[in-house]
Amino acid sequence: MNSGFVRVINRREVLSLAFGAMVGWSWVALSGVWVNNAGPAGAVTAFLLGGTAVILVGLTYAELASAMPLVGGEHAYSKRALGKTASFVCTWAILLGYVSVVAFEAVALPTVLEYLIPGFSQGYLWTVAEWEVNASWVATGSLPAISMVVLNCIGIRTAAKLQVLVVVIILLIGVALFCGAAVYGDVGNVAPGFVGGMAGMASVLVMVPFMFVGFDVIPQSAEEVNVPFADIGRLLVVSIVMAVLWYAAVIGAVALGLPAARRSEATLPTAEAATALFGGEWAGQLLVIGGIAGIITSWNAFLIGGSRALYALAAAGQAPAVFGVLHPKYRTPHRAIMLVGGFAIIAPLFGRPAMVWLVDAGGLGIVTAYAMVALSFLVLRKREPDMQRPYRVGCGRLVGSAALLLSVGLASLYLPWSPAALIWPQEWAIVIFWCLLGALFFWVTRRAGS
Repeated sequence: MNSGFVRVINRREVLSLAFGAMVGWSWVALSGVWVNNAGPAGAVTAFLLGGTAVILVGLTYAELASAMPLVGGEHAYSKRALGKTASFVCTWAILLGYVSVVAFEAVALPTVLEYLIPGFSQGYLWTVAEWEVNASWVATGSLPAISMVVLNCIGIRTAAKLQVLVVVIILLIGVALFCGAAVYGDVGNVAPGFVGGMAGMASVLVMVPFMFVGFDVIPQSAEEVNVPFADIGRLLVVSIVMAVLWYAAVIGAVALGLPAARRSEATLPTAEAATALFGGEWAGQLLVIGGIAGIITSWNAFLIGGSRALYALAAAGQAPAVFGVLHPKYRTPHRAIMLVGGFAIIAPLFGRPAMVWLVDAGGLGIVTAYAMVALSFLVLRKREPDMQRPYRVGCGRLVGSAALLLSVGLASLYLPWSPAALIWPQEWAIVIFWCLLGALFFWVTRRAGS
């Protein structure tokens, strides 16, 4: 059955979409939080542990994406393996992660401009969590969010070309930072390597799934990818490995560039590390430009992924049918793009505190979906051993079981008994709101179909 999507995305664009999605603004904005909470060695360890879990999950995605290159990714896999209700839960969970990232980037952009142009935030509106929300701050987040929606509505090809260009900018700036750290960094700044013990590492580990969500944009848009099906899986795995190395290198550069006292006081430690390493404000400003590029790539990729996930739900009769319609000219799920992008338009109204809330709440949805994909992988390996799998993972049962256990373990970090539990009421309110909205969608569509 022809869904109406057009296969136009090439290898380079596929890799740029996935890698660009995983390295948004966070590598600039949150690296200081990671190093301060766990120490340089603790933060790197947390990312390597979390990255290993994500690579294992990514391998299950790689096999399933090559076997079922269908729009919606997780929705197709979980539906075939676990049934219609489970597929809704899985897709709705990953949608929470996608929407959280899209909204996060809308909050991140004015944060960047505030660093580049001190005092630009004017026009007091209200206070959220002791942080003043100003009109100019909101406008610089919401207006670009509208532009991103328009860009994605007029075609994935345009969005993919933009992604390649901006990812090249990120790579050039990042490589300059890493070279500066290698040449000018001070190894003495790394001490103490570990801070906060297990609680410190857990506080970083709980953010890791949010940092790596994005490789799954590839299977979400699989019906628009114009590469051999086996290569879909390979590109997916390569993108995750690239992101793991990227984050570890960023943490190392910040640790080598700034001593512990300066890291704890810095507004944007990554930018200030660049300034210290190269001895000029220009370096920090250039780094922030790289962060802006990351905002664009992540924003762009998750609008693509989130809208395709919502489209898949609507096409399956599990979300309002209005979101399962393609634009007659541009062949994009324009209404789904508008809904996902709409969350980004309103996110700046909640101010900068919303950034951390979105990271944590979205992370719970992400690891829930990862666990269900890993379970789907195991079920299909047992139930349908002869399914055609252009990209087949070696030691499948071991990889799938490890991916499932690690995903469940990561999910437990968000629960009340964990030292890194979601914050009440803000972060749990986001999760509860999303669950209620999903229950409403599921109930309305099920009743309409009965």
